[in-house]
Amino acid sequence: MSEKEETSEEIEDSNSQFRTESKSQLVEKPGFIKETSNLLREGSDGKPSNQIGETHTRKDTSDIHDDISSSGNKSKRNKEQRKALQSSETVTNYDRSQSITEMSPSPLSSITEMTDEYEAYVDFLSHETLGKNSLQLSEENQEGLGLGSDDFTVNLKAKGLQEFPKDCLNMKYVKYLYLDENQIKNFKGADLGGLLGLEILSLQDNGLSSFPSEIQILHNLRILNVSHNQISHIPKEISQLGSIRQLFLNNNDIENFPFGLESLGNLEILSLAKNKLRYIPNTLSSLKNLSVLNLAYNQLKIFPKVLCFLSKLISLNLTGNLISSLPKEIRELKNLGKLLMDHNKLTFLPVEIFRLLKMQELQLTDNKLEVISHKIENFRELRILILDKNILKEIPEKISHCVMLECLSLSDNKLTELPKNIHKLKNLRKLCVNRNNIVRIPENISNLNNMFSLEFSGNIITDVPIEIKNCRKIAKVELNYNKIIYFPVGLCALDSLYYLSINGNYISEIPVDISFNKQLLHLEFNENKLLIFSEHFCSLINLQYLDLGKNQIRNIPPSISNMASLHVLILCCNKFETFPIEVCTLANLQVLDFSENQIQKIPPEICNLKEIQKLNISSNQFTNFPTELCQLLSLEDLNISQINGTKLTRLPEELSNMTQLKRLDISNNAIRAIPRNIGQLGSLVSLNAYNNQISYLPPSFLSLNNLQQLNLSANNLTALPSGIYNLFSLKDVNFDDNPLVRPPMEMCKGKQMYVIARYLQRADKRDEKILEKIFKIVANNITETNFQFLCQKLKLAISETERSTKNAVLLSERVYQALERWKTESNNSSLTTAALSDQLTRALTMIGAYEIIDKITALKLFASAIKF
Repeated sequence: MSEKEETSEEIEDSNSQFRTESKSQLVEKPGFIKETSNLLREGSDGKPSNQIGETHTRKDTSDIHDDISSSGNKSKRNKEQRKALQSSETVTNYDRSQSITEMSPSPLSSITEMTDEYEAYVDFLSHETLGKNSLQLSEENQEGLGLGSDDFTVNLKAKGLQEFPKDCLNMKYVKYLYLDENQIKNFKGADLGGLLGLEILSLQDNGLSSFPSEIQILHNLRILNVSHNQISHIPKEISQLGSIRQLFLNNNDIENFPFGLESLGNLEILSLAKNKLRYIPNTLSSLKNLSVLNLAYNQLKIFPKVLCFLSKLISLNLTGNLISSLPKEIRELKNLGKLLMDHNKLTFLPVEIFRLLKMQELQLTDNKLEVISHKIENFRELRILILDKNILKEIPEKISHCVMLECLSLSDNKLTELPKNIHKLKNLRKLCVNRNNIVRIPENISNLNNMFSLEFSGNIITDVPIEIKNCRKIAKVELNYNKIIYFPVGLCALDSLYYLSINGNYISEIPVDISFNKQLLHLEFNENKLLIFSEHFCSLINLQYLDLGKNQIRNIPPSISNMASLHVLILCCNKFETFPIEVCTLANLQVLDFSENQIQKIPPEICNLKEIQKLNISSNQFTNFPTELCQLLSLEDLNISQINGTKLTRLPEELSNMTQLKRLDISNNAIRAIPRNIGQLGSLVSLNAYNNQISYLPPSFLSLNNLQQLNLSANNLTALPSGIYNLFSLKDVNFDDNPLVRPPMEMCKGKQMYVIARYLQRADKRDEKILEKIFKIVANNITETNFQFLCQKLKLAISETERSTKNAVLLSERVYQALERWKTESNNSSLTTAALSDQLTRALTMIGAYEIIDKITALKLFASAIKF
């Protein structure tokens, strides 16, 4: 797994458990703050992929509408989503850069429940850690707005609207109006007098360049969302919205803090993330009721002191700015429970910050912090502490006083050891210490009885203490890229462990104890020193994902048939010389990777893999394309690129049997031609055929109507078929390093299909005109005798009607009509006009009509000299 992907998943996992603990609290207080806090979080949806601290996913306003309209279905929908997430997790990690979809759910109900809890952790951490104050606020808002009914909701999201829908103005009692993802640029001509009762208005992603001043008459408006537009200025009329409580202006072009906001005394939530703010005025202190403020991803260089006097502030997000220090006045934020300051330039934390005794979540990823004060002991309510990507060399021992801490993330620092009394953090559920210089995991970790997820990848650990077996609740362990020589047998006693990743170590043997991990779903053992596929793996009957790539395995034991739940099997970069027939017993296998081996043949039994969707057999030693693969009718993704293997020279016609194929990679071979029936692969979306010897594309290629990506670089193409511009889905193309004449190579360098298609269309029209002139030259200059000979060479039969009218119709007219008929005959209909011209010229040469040929040659020379 790449570092970015690994790190971006960390907070998703770290955030996924708190909800279960708080389930009763959430059930009692549903709804309002949850939807709006999702809107608030969307201001940070453009975070770097390796960010841990701010990985909340964007939730569209339509989801808010769904929650308002069908709040009773929400918990059920979330549960279904979590189940889907759990069942697909074993697939989506495959190949680290590609996504595989749809896995069956786990057969173990206990594992399902455990994973539901794990995935549930995300939502709670992201917006339920503000404490009772925020929940009380949400309850008050919900009661005040009456969000239980959908009778007053109009949702016109993504309807292609270009102006404000006037029909809405004729509807009485509309309270909630969603117009997201349209093209409404302004409110011109709209009389909002009929919407005076409107309470929620969402205009996200409409391309608005200015704030609609007409909104000022909506005095009952409580929530306004104009995020994801191009608004640069907020008019002072916004001060008229005296009832507004939540205002979202994320992802716009606002450079100056909106004048008039200080008049909105009832404002509780304000989000201005992803704008261009450099300064926050002192007038902001007049927003006495403000409890949530999001200023993430702006251009603030100094922490605005005025924020320190917002006495009701519960949540403050300043992620992605340029702030290098915090003012002492921050101690005034007595109610602050959540502070997000990832991706800034902080070098130290003033001791005053540790006076914020209600702090529950502190995220400081990617700063320049060298030390954390021992005053952190004051944070008795802290539950989430994210300090990744700093330059910390140690963590103070007094962190043990943070007794409520549940998530501690310290990745990408310079730590050599953990605090000796870390075992006192009895509530700790996720500990993430990836990419440090940790030498050992302390034995007293066994006292962390609530630990759920443990991550120590990228350190220099040589062994795992046996005492880890006492952490009975651990479900996920990552120990990638350490110096571990012996498999940690203590992990084998963890009957809740479902995810184990131990890539990049020095383990050569698998203990029999692993057989006891029957609940294991996901196992990564890539890049170790395994010489055999251990029989003990075959006892893991519920395993869905197994990665044993980059070892030295040569064969598979027959008992692999016991692994009936296996969906993903990765055996790349091993020592296989023959395709192990034993793998063909895995009837539920969906993803199989045997790339970078020495396999020469595929057994016929591969047809037993009825569920296979993705197959990678690149860089092996096939002398011919294995036609056995063409029996895999469920296959959607096939990679047989041979960058390090024996080059294939042809593709079989049977390839067309794979009608479900969506992605095909045949690059780095010596293939000379695409199969004539390639057009039967109607589902094909992506074709990579670069670095071959392909000289033309067959006519059926133009039937690939779903093709979106095409790479034919480094081949022998001289011309592209004219009809390629009719492949309307095709957007991503690469024809570099071909001897192209039609279109010229310079037309293709920009890889813009529109430019290529436009050239070919114009070239077709020109060639049609040239061919018409050639027909006229032939008709006006050929003799009767030569015409008879020409018809023979062109295999053009003369009908009885034509014979009977021979004396009545001029020779030139008969010749022209005959040539037009020849052009439209079925055998010639698929040929380009240029090809027809060449064929006609050859026929004229064969009958000795040299004068006509000279005239045609002169015409072509003249035409080629004209730039078009």
